[in-house]
Amino acid sequence: MMLNYNYKQMKNKKHTSHKNEQKLLDLGRKILRFMNQKTSKIYNYKQIAEGIDYKNPRQRELVIQALHRLLATQKIKETEKGKYIVNLNVEGTLAGTIDFNQSGNAYVKVEGLEDDIFIHQKNVKDALQGDKVLIITYNYKGKKLEGSVVEVLERAKETFVGTFQKIPEKDFGFVVFDKKVINTDMFISRNHFNNAEDGDKVVVKMLKWDTNSKNPEGEIVTVLGAPGEHETEIHSILAEYGLPYNFPPEVEHDADKIDRSINEEEVAKRWDMRDICTFTIDPKDAKDFDDALSIQKMENGLWQIGVHIADVSHYVKPGTILDEEAYNRATSVYLVDRVVPMLPEVLSNDVCSLRPNEDKFTFSAVFELDEEAKIHKQWFGRTVIHSDRRFTYEEAQERIETQQGDLTEEILQLDKLAKIMRQERIRNGAITFDRSEVRFNLDEESNPIGVYFKVSKDSNHLIEEFMLLANKKVSEFVSLNKRKEPTGNTFIYRIHDDPDPAKLKSLQEFVYTFGYKMDLANTKKVAESLNKLLSDVKGKGEENMIETLAMRSMSKAVYSTDPIGHYGLGFDYYTHFTSPIRRYPDLIAHRLLQHYLDGGKSPNKEEVEEKAKHCSAMERLAADAERDSIKFMQVKFMENHIGEVFSGVISGVAEYGFWVEIPENGAEGMIKLRDLVDDSYSLDAKNYAIVGSRTGNTYQLGDKIKIKVVKANLIAKQLDFKIIND
Repeated sequence: MMLNYNYKQMKNKKHTSHKNEQKLLDLGRKILRFMNQKTSKIYNYKQIAEGIDYKNPRQRELVIQALHRLLATQKIKETEKGKYIVNLNVEGTLAGTIDFNQSGNAYVKVEGLEDDIFIHQKNVKDALQGDKVLIITYNYKGKKLEGSVVEVLERAKETFVGTFQKIPEKDFGFVVFDKKVINTDMFISRNHFNNAEDGDKVVVKMLKWDTNSKNPEGEIVTVLGAPGEHETEIHSILAEYGLPYNFPPEVEHDADKIDRSINEEEVAKRWDMRDICTFTIDPKDAKDFDDALSIQKMENGLWQIGVHIADVSHYVKPGTILDEEAYNRATSVYLVDRVVPMLPEVLSNDVCSLRPNEDKFTFSAVFELDEEAKIHKQWFGRTVIHSDRRFTYEEAQERIETQQGDLTEEILQLDKLAKIMRQERIRNGAITFDRSEVRFNLDEESNPIGVYFKVSKDSNHLIEEFMLLANKKVSEFVSLNKRKEPTGNTFIYRIHDDPDPAKLKSLQEFVYTFGYKMDLANTKKVAESLNKLLSDVKGKGEENMIETLAMRSMSKAVYSTDPIGHYGLGFDYYTHFTSPIRRYPDLIAHRLLQHYLDGGKSPNKEEVEEKAKHCSAMERLAADAERDSIKFMQVKFMENHIGEVFSGVISGVAEYGFWVEIPENGAEGMIKLRDLVDDSYSLDAKNYAIVGSRTGNTYQLGDKIKIKVVKANLIAKQLDFKIIND
């Protein structure tokens, strides 16, 4: 229903002046900017007037007039009389987050819209990577919706990493960036050099960007050092993603003050499990031990298995500066040569860490299982434990394989139960991606001297299965009542949406050309088909390609208060409970679980959702930083192999070239189309191939080819390869 304007009144009114017209137009934009902050929210005119600080009667009258115009142009909708929401279904003004690609063009993601909106580089205005922007949309020559940036609503960041270029004999210079970060250089006047020399890698803070100016102005805040040097590049990665390397002194001070005693008063409130056989299994270079397992045979013939997690919530209290710092970081960041922890070292490696031969406070999930891994009883709550032994994965694996050594019987029993649980999971629809991860052997100066692959074995799967069990059961305990009906309790979930149907369809069509079939009839059939496909391609020439495409068809796992389930694991309810030393969502899960154990009512969902979104965003940043550090190390490792010939596999294709991965060391380099001189090549996107127009010569994803390493660029973290024809 429209605002009820009196037609006669309008007719008798004099023509609105141009000035007033402009005023209402500007007010309309102001209203849209306010409403676009939460596109799913319904507002009445009073809330809108309040939100834009239009509070006196005359101003409110103007708000009503502006709303009427926005309704008339369908920029907003009236959901019921006097209530308005942004209309996402029409061309007009929308707010979203901007994401640049290497070409300088960008896409804006708008909440509520399925497709991202394309922004040509000439229309990005002064927007930078990750900014929240207001855009105007339009259809261009019958193509998909396109847009132009109207204004930047919120900067994603104010500091950037680039290379300083001092202009000879001038009082100024520029900081030059990767195109994906900023589309232009930043102007630096002499008084903002801060001792930076020409060619230095620097952190620069943006000061202003005048409307009429091509370049923003900035000041250099940190000189990182000479480009290409190890410490410079690692600190550049951290600075680029805004990841703090050191803790503020006051946070360290707070951490040092923590009472680390295992006092009897606190022990009395907990289940004392110190006399039960308990141990940890972790990587050989681990310093923080999040989890431990306990095992004992019960008199009733069942196995009591305890999954014990470091009780970080006992030490890190909400509202403290320690908690605030942990929340801001949200995750530990694992670069190749160092860890940037979520918590100060005194907590992560000492107080909370479940070190051997020390009493520790834990939050536990305890299960009674039979020989078929069926759960007969479960318990959740706070405990105190004593780890008897610290195993590396290799030591635990040795006991599984040789059946010799201390605690062999216990490890074999856990391994037996884990294997049953794993098979059950796969039967219920879990997808088994078992991709090996690249690791580096480093010398004393952190230079890579060798490469190896981390491969998951039975000992890794053992820990994985019991952690999955705890995460799943904690989540179900909060989310379902005894009759298995949803409680509606607010909780933080780890969710993983169903795969994109269009991507699955294209995967199905593509693998068919290799003789593989996929059944896309329902979710379970898809999971079965994917598992069969991954099993069938093992050891084949097309393994890498098909595994890569299958991974790309998957959604990304995120944190949310909306329990849509975890597709990849085949679970209806799932959370992260088992790593609170290095992940903030686990700390949230601990606090909420204790809250419900104490009989508390469901807290505000919006607050938890906001935290979940922040944690998801920080997780993505950390993953990007980790990826960049691996790329840097790979390029550094390959510096010593320039001119050498390797067998490679085509791992990606694009309009300007294709990537080749060297299986023996995981290094990935680019072959540019302009360097292929035997023909004119173009991208065949449907078949993931590069095809010669004259010869029909084809380079397809998954093809094996011989390459020579021709260039290693440490600063850009890029390798250039050349094809070698036999």
